[in-house]
Amino acid sequence: MSTAERRALVTGASSGIGAATVRRLMADGWDVVAAARRKERLTALAAETGAEAYALDVTDDDGVARLAQHLAATGGLDAVVNNAGGALGLDRVEDSDVAGWRWMYEVNVLGTLRVTQAVLPLLRAAGAERGVADVVTITSTAAHGAYEGGAGYTAAKHGEHMLSQTLRWETAGEPVRVIEISPGAVATEEFSLVRFGGDAARAAQVYEGYTPLSAQDVADAVAWAVTRPDHVNIDQLTIRPRAQAHNSKIVRAG
Repeated sequence: MSTAERRALVTGASSGIGAATVRRLMADGWDVVAAARRKERLTALAAETGAEAYALDVTDDDGVARLAQHLAATGGLDAVVNNAGGALGLDRVEDSDVAGWRWMYEVNVLGTLRVTQAVLPLLRAAGAERGVADVVTITSTAAHGAYEGGAGYTAAKHGEHMLSQTLRWETAGEPVRVIEISPGAVATEEFSLVRFGGDAARAAQVYEGYTPLSAQDVADAVAWAVTRPDHVNIDQLTIRPRAQAHNSKIVRAG
C-alpha cells in the first residue's frame, strides 16, 4: 500500500514504542498525529519529526471524543496505532494491588476501546475511499501467556488481545484491517521504570545479560504491517528477542 497522503494516529507517543513509531511512519511519508498525556514531550517530538502533537489521556471519554472530532475536521484518518498502555508491579496474585490492576485495565483495555470506537467511522470512510484502513494494537507476549507475578498485566493485555480479535471478526468484509503486534521484552526508557515505581536499578536488571528488542524493532513491524497489499491482513505478529524463548525464559550471558 502506498503511504502517499495517508494519515495515522499513534497513542502513547511521548516515549518508547510510540515515539519510535511516529518517527518511522513520518520517515516513510505518513502524516502522523502523535497523541499522549505529556504535551511537552510531544512538542519536542513534533519539532524533531514534523508530526502533529495532540495532548490526550486515553482514559478521558470527552478528550477522546474531541480528538475524533479534530481528526474528522482536519482530513480524516487512515490508521490508528493503539500503543498507550503500561504495567504496574510484579506481585503475586495474593499480594496484588487492586488499584494497580484497575489502572492497567483502564489504560490498556478501555483506553484502546475508547480510541478505536471513536476513530472507527473515520477508518471505515478512508477504507471505502482508498481501499483499506488499519487498526493496529500493540499488545504484548503477555497477552498470550502467563508468568509468575504478572497476572494483572497479562490479564489486561489478554483483554486487549481479545478486543482486537473480536473486532477483526466483527468487521470481516469491511475495508478495515485489524492487526495485533505482540512484542516480548523491549528495552525502552520508561516501561520497567514505571512498572517498578521508579526503581532504576531494578528496572535495569530486566535487560541485563542479553540483547532485548528496541522500540525501533517494534516500529519496523508496525510500518511493515500497514504497508502490506490491501488484500493482506497481519492478524497477529509476535516479536521476541532471540534470547527470549517465552515470557519467563530468557537466556542471559554468564
